[in-house]
Parts: sequence; structure tokens; C-alpha cells
Amino acid sequence: MSEPNLFDGVLAAGGVREAVSDTAWIQAMLDFESALAAALADVGLIDRVHADRIAEHCRAEFYDAAELARASVQAGNPAAPLVRALSDRVGDGHVHHGATSQDVIDTAAMIITRNAVGVVLEDVRAAARVAADLAREHIDTVQPGRTLLQQALPVTFGVTAAGWLIGLVEAAERLEAIRPTLQFGGASGTLASLGEGGVEVIAALARRLDLAEPVLPWHTVRLRIAEPAAALGALCGVLGTIARDITLLAQTEIGEVTEEGPPGSGSSSTMPHKHNPVAAVAALGCAIPAPGLVATLLQAGIQEHQRAAGAWHAEWRPLRELLRTSGSAAHWLRTSLERLRVHPSRMRANLAGDVLVERVTTELTPIVGRQRAHDAVTQCCASGGELVEALAEDLLVGAHLSRERLRELVQGEYLGSAKEFVERALRRVGR
Repeated sequence: MSEPNLFDGVLAAGGVREAVSDTAWIQAMLDFESALAAALADVGLIDRVHADRIAEHCRAEFYDAAELARASVQAGNPAAPLVRALSDRVGDGHVHHGATSQDVIDTAAMIITRNAVGVVLEDVRAAARVAADLAREHIDTVQPGRTLLQQALPVTFGVTAAGWLIGLVEAAERLEAIRPTLQFGGASGTLASLGEGGVEVIAALARRLDLAEPVLPWHTVRLRIAEPAAALGALCGVLGTIARDITLLAQTEIGEVTEEGPPGSGSSSTMPHKHNPVAAVAALGCAIPAPGLVATLLQAGIQEHQRAAGAWHAEWRPLRELLRTSGSAAHWLRTSLERLRVHPSRMRANLAGDVLVERVTTELTPIVGRQRAHDAVTQCCASGGELVEALAEDLLVGAHLSRERLRELVQGEYLGSAKEFVERALRRVGR
């Protein structure tokens, strides 16, 4: 049993923690060995009785992770001591027949990735459902739009939530498109020890493990690692963006959303008045490391000849950590959205008085030209006076637009296709 980690409650949260645990990795490696024996029996290379006996001993609870870790120092990987321990328990020579350690660990990585991504997707889909509900509920809730952290034209909170929704859905689709693939090539990728039966065993083994069958072993062509890594990194970009939005909108000075969690959540150790959006903060904390882990995995994709010296080993830890941190980010983002309380009145109150002044420029453009209109309106905004009066008194603007028309332009609605965009997003996800 691994030592508890002080930070795991925050940084290894949700179901993905167990999906990438030492026990899960050991079981995935044993699943490979059990399926390999069964596949060898399927094609007649060993008797079924041997395969059944091997399967009986392919249970993670029979093996000590700490002992395997210590023994892996000599072999350079944990598969070798696990195979030896399994062989000792089984008591015959059919364990691991035709395989090499990289086959075991790479295939285990595919099983772990498949299982962990399944957990991640559960949280992403749940978060998307909440985002869809928020988009529908707030389709007409006017909110300040913000670009470069300054107020721009108004949007609706429905548009904001619809943007979250589509990001989550499209990131999930990229993960769903990945097909974890069997690795089985033996010592140099030719399965020489299986004679002419190697390809037949590959097909049987892929079926047994429900993994895609490769055209040939991919020992040094690491796309099967790079593809989920890139998709997880992109997902964390989406998760982190939503979490960042929530933390900014929840600032005391903004107050447009709050997280309403169970008693005690969001409290400060020293300031009683504080109510922190802790789930969104945790989602950010888990999403931020992802790009660095992806970069390490992509760098490790540069490998040599039939089997790499070091680059393969460099993948193990960042792959597990990327799965864990991505899953934790998805867990916390889902939690944040489920706790989210929206404050429409604060959104409308926060609208700056001059954000609709672009409409004045738009109305003047056919008359005086865009640049002259833009310059005149910009000067009025910078005057510091009451906006309608400044516009009306400007020689260019006042000559063409009355005070009444100016008031209509800067105080009315100006939301363009916001509602249609929300509806399009909801149709896209069948909601």
C-alpha cells in the first residue's frame, strides 16, 4: 500500500485516483499476462489448462507493490519482477511466452488510459450537462462581456455557459475518438519466439483485452501515448478556462457568481468574511500542470531503433500524473459547476454606462465614415462628462444624432445573435 500523500485530497481527487493507482497498474499488467496465456491457448500454442492456471494467479492482491518497486531496480522496470513472481506462483514455463517487458507495460498503459479516461469523461459529461442547464436558464440574462479583462460589449450569461458547454463537449469528443491499442512484439518487434503464429496471437490477444489491433508493434512509434496526452492537455485547457472564468466572476468586486458548497467549504483559515470558490480554484490547480506533462510525453516520443534507451522509461510517471491531474481537474470543475449560483441582478448592475457606445459609431459610419465616427466617439468617451451630453455637444456627433436618439443607442439592448448562439449550442448537444 502506498504512503498517503498530504496533497492528494485536492490534487488527486475523484475516481481517477484509484484508476491509476499502483494496484490498478499491477492488475493491468496481470490482465495482459492472463490474456496472453488465453490467446496462446486460443491459437493452440499452449494447452488451455496452462492458461487457466495462469489466470488464477493474475490478481493484484497476490503481489506487493513495494516489493515489486524494490525488485524493479535490477531489471529497470516493474514488469520483470512481476513476471518472475507470477511464474513462481504458477510453477510452469508458459507465463509471458513470446512477450517482452515493454509489451506488458505499454499494454498496461493502454488499459490504464482507457479506464482512467472513462472516469474523466463521466465528470466532463456531467459538467457539460450542468453548463447546458445554465445556458438554457440564462439565455436572456445580460452580463458584461469582457476582453483583455476590461468591459466590452454586453453578452448574456447564457452565451458564457454555452461557450463552456461546447468546449467541454468538443474536448470529450477528442478523448472518445482515441483507440487504445495493444502492444505485443517480443524482444525486437518480430515475435520470433512464436514462429509463424505471432500475428494470429496478436489478433486473439487484442480481442481478449478489447484493445485495437496494431498493424505491427509500436515500440518506438509513440503516437498511442502522444494522442491521449494531447487530448488530455487540450481538455485541461478547457477545464482551466472555465475555472478561471468562475474565479474571476466570483471576485468580491464582481460578485456575478458564487459557489454554494456544503458548510465550511470556501472558508478561510484566518478571515471569517471570506467565501472562496474552492472547487474552481482546485480545478485550476489541477489543470495548470497538464501542458508541462504533455510536453514531456511528446519529447519522449523521440526514440531509437527497435526499443528506446531511457525515453520509454521517461513516459511512465508523466503519463500517470497527466491522467491523475486531468481527472482531478474534471472532478473539481464538475463540483464547481454543480455548486454554482448565478446573480443576474449583479451582472446587470455591473454593466458600465458606456459599453454600448459602439452603436453610435455604427450609426454614424454611413454618414461620415467609420474612422471619423470612431475618433469622435472615442474623444467623447474620454471627456469624463456624462456620455449622452458629451456626444450631443460634439460638433460631428451632435450634428447628425439627437439627444433622444443617442440615449436610445447607449441605453438599449445590443446582443446581436447571442440568443441564437445559445440555441445552436443546445441543439448541438441535443438539449
